[in-house]
Amino acid sequence: MWPSERPDLRARVVWASFYLIISKLVLIAVPYFFKWATDALAGDVTGREVVPVLLLGPVMLVVAYNLVRTIQVGLNQLRDALFARVGQYAVRQLAFRTFVHMHQLSLRFHLERRTGGLSRIIERGTKGIETIVRFTILNTIPTILEFALTAIVFAWAYGFSYVLVVALTVLAYVWFTVKASDWRIGIRREMNDSDTEANSKAIDSLLNFETVKYFGNERMEAERFDRSMARYEVAATKTWTSLGWLNFGQGVIFAIGMAVVMILSAREVMAGTQTVGDFVFINALLMQLSVPLNFIGFVYREIRQAVVDIEQMFDLLDVPQEVQDRPGAKPLAVTEGVVRFEDVHFSYDANRRILRGISFEVPAGQTVAIVGPSGAGKSTISRLLFRFYDVGEGRVTIDGQDVREVTQESLRAAIGMVPQDTVLFNDTIAYNIRYGRTSASMDEIKEAADRAQIADFIARLPDGYNSMVGERGLKLSGGEKQRVAIARTILKAPPILILDEATSALDTQTEQSIQAALDVVSRGRTTIVIAHRLSTVINADQIIVLRDGLIAERGTHAELLALDGLYASMWMRQREASEAEERLRLARETDDLGIVVRRRTSETVENE
Repeated sequence: MWPSERPDLRARVVWASFYLIISKLVLIAVPYFFKWATDALAGDVTGREVVPVLLLGPVMLVVAYNLVRTIQVGLNQLRDALFARVGQYAVRQLAFRTFVHMHQLSLRFHLERRTGGLSRIIERGTKGIETIVRFTILNTIPTILEFALTAIVFAWAYGFSYVLVVALTVLAYVWFTVKASDWRIGIRREMNDSDTEANSKAIDSLLNFETVKYFGNERMEAERFDRSMARYEVAATKTWTSLGWLNFGQGVIFAIGMAVVMILSAREVMAGTQTVGDFVFINALLMQLSVPLNFIGFVYREIRQAVVDIEQMFDLLDVPQEVQDRPGAKPLAVTEGVVRFEDVHFSYDANRRILRGISFEVPAGQTVAIVGPSGAGKSTISRLLFRFYDVGEGRVTIDGQDVREVTQESLRAAIGMVPQDTVLFNDTIAYNIRYGRTSASMDEIKEAADRAQIADFIARLPDGYNSMVGERGLKLSGGEKQRVAIARTILKAPPILILDEATSALDTQTEQSIQAALDVVSRGRTTIVIAHRLSTVINADQIIVLRDGLIAERGTHAELLALDGLYASMWMRQREASEAEERLRLARETDDLGIVVRRRTSETVENE
């Protein structure tokens, strides 16, 4: 609310505070004009009211009363308008800080966190911050100022007894509001938890729309969501019910205080020591005080509830970064692109070790393939190179530089990735390709698409490069998504390339065309290929076979076959599976051909 880097916003705070004070002084004057108009109309004028009544007269006093009210409202709106940008700037800064922090957290955090619940926490937290900023400046301070001015007026004009009654009323009102609001906090927290759970289930279900349809589980998903919403319904009902009791209690306390003050004034009017205008003035002043008092209760309520809303957001901000740049970290300087793993140990969990002392080198411009059974630790190697995680022991270097000693930004700028499961943004094809290098021109995008062998497909689309790819790229086939991933990697032009099972989910024909595009990308680059299908790595300069987190074998394709070990057995099994698949395909084609021949022969006989 007092941003040091924005003197213009600090000036707005100063001017907003100035108009706030002026508006409260004008507000105190409003009941006086009401009092004077009442006394003038009733013909009951004391010494202090003679001057304003004689100068203005009853009608003009009524006009002046409404004019002063209008000026006071205008000053309030001017104050709010001046402060609006300050509040929104504070909201924006915290939302930005949270968003940046989310991207700085480790892959481990995001794998364990539900997207739906996370988005809900950030949404509620941002609104909570806005509530706190707005109510602290625009309501709490004005209310305190107005109460002080009201107390001064009562003490000066009517005596200490009135001030005592009003003060006791305010204290009782605030005490009850605080106690009741504290009681409601637990209910609000329960409602937030139910809301987060329901939203998480809804987002998870919608993200897995196809899976829900495959298994016909729409009813089950609807019932899971409804159970969460039922808990939210109960908590929300308690929240609104408790609010009703809170408002009722506040009304009773203020009504008692006002009744006591009005009785005191009525007795003095009957005794002739006060006029009817005094009675009206006291009533009007108390009614004016009830508005900010109600705001005090509302503000306390809203701030406490906002704190509940943002506590989870602050918990997110308190989550430490697992992977951080070290003090004094320098940008990675890639000269040749030699990648080396030196006695690397790593585990996601202390009870389950993934890598057990891996050592290998990828020479500059060469291709090294890493193969092995599922769970051997193949994909972990790419994550360690990207520094999604830090190694437990040993080190990973690029041109002799430990990846932990360089900035993450420069490290990831030097590495290109074509993953197995390509997830695209719900935007245009051009946007997804340009994501590889955001400053790229349209001509460069088209050149990258051409080299990735997807330019012809894009040209056939009605909207071309402006075609939307849908949520997670679901409007495109697996092969088309892979080609987009290859195109954006070509556009990035990194010196080091990782192909993480980039073709394992594709059919044989698509795999062959994608493999040709990958060969173009990897040419002249230091390349690590993590593969499931061994047919894609037979031309690698070296093949490393992992088993149980250890290097079981290494060598070229021919050397590993000659060893007749794990690689050879994997090769034979995949070859037999491929041959069986090919025989099945040929059999189907033969059957289809036979059916066509028999049909045509039958038609010929019938015609004859």
